[in-house]
Amino acid sequence: MPAMQITSLPDVLVLGVGGTLGEAWLRGVLSGVESASDLDFRTCAHFVGSSAGSIVAATLAAGRRPRAGDRAAREWAEAAPASDQDKGLLARAAGLGMAAATPIAPLAMAGAAPAGRAVRAAALRAAPRGTRSLGGLGRSLDEAGVRFDGRLRISAVDLRSGRRVMFGSPGAPKASVSQAVLASCAVPGVFEPVEIGGREYVDGGVWSPTNLDAAPAGRGADVLCLVPTATAFRLLRAFSTTAVAAETLALRARGATVRTVVPDAASAAAMGTNLMDSGRVEQVLDAAFAQGRSMASG
Repeated sequence: MPAMQITSLPDVLVLGVGGTLGEAWLRGVLSGVESASDLDFRTCAHFVGSSAGSIVAATLAAGRRPRAGDRAAREWAEAAPASDQDKGLLARAAGLGMAAATPIAPLAMAGAAPAGRAVRAAALRAAPRGTRSLGGLGRSLDEAGVRFDGRLRISAVDLRSGRRVMFGSPGAPKASVSQAVLASCAVPGVFEPVEIGGREYVDGGVWSPTNLDAAPAGRGADVLCLVPTATAFRLLRAFSTTAVAAETLALRARGATVRTVVPDAASAAAMGTNLMDSGRVEQVLDAAFAQGRSMASG
C-alpha cells in the first residue's frame, strides 16, 4: 500500500503516546517531512499531545523544530526503570485504559462515559503508587519557555476521579506547560503522580493512546494524528486500534477530516516491542526520518 502523502499542514496536529521510542518516531517523522518540503509544523493552529506526544507538542508550541525535544526525551528515559522492566511501563498504562474502554468500546466516545471514568478510577486506585521523579524533564521544559496560549492541549488523568483533563483547553485547571507534560508522562505505578491545584494527575495514555477526540476541530478542519503505538506489542496495539477508530468517528461526526499516520515497516522494526529502550533511539530516528521524507516527496 502506498505511503500516505503529507503535502499540506493540518489545522490540528495530534501526537500520541509511545514511550522513549514513540517520542523519537514522532520527532523523526515530522523532521523528515519538513526536510523534504516547505512545511513547518510549528505553525499549526493547534496541537494535542499525550505522554510522549506531549513532549513533542510542547516543543513545537514553543516555536522549536521537532528535533529540539531530544533533551526532554532523554530526561524522561533516564528516569524510567532499568531495561528489563521498561516494557511494563506502557503495558501498565494500556491495561488501565483497556480496563475501562473495552466494555463500552462500541460507543464512539467509550472513555468519556461515566462508567468508563468509574472503572478507570478504580483501576488507578488499585495500582501501586509510583515513586520515581520526573523533575529533570520538568526543568528542561521550563527552559524551553513554552506557555499555554490557546494552541496547545495536553492530556492527563485525574488520579482520584479517573476523569480526563486537557490542560490548556478552556475551563481546564490552571497549570504550567511543564506541569501538564509531567502529568501526561507520569505512568501510574512507576512515576510519582503530579499535583496540580491540589489534585493528582497521571499519564494521559491511561485514557487514550492519542486523545484524538479532544482536538479542537469542527466542520472543515483538517486533523493529522500520529500514532506511535499502532504497531506496538499486542495489548497496546489493540488499545490503540480500538480507541483511535472510535475517536476518529467522533471527529468526523463533527465535520472534521482526519488523517492518521502509523509507523511503517522499517520504523516498526526499529522500535521493536520495548518502547522505553533508549538504546534504539538513533535507529528509530533514522527510520522515522526516512518515513517522513517518503511521505513528503512521494
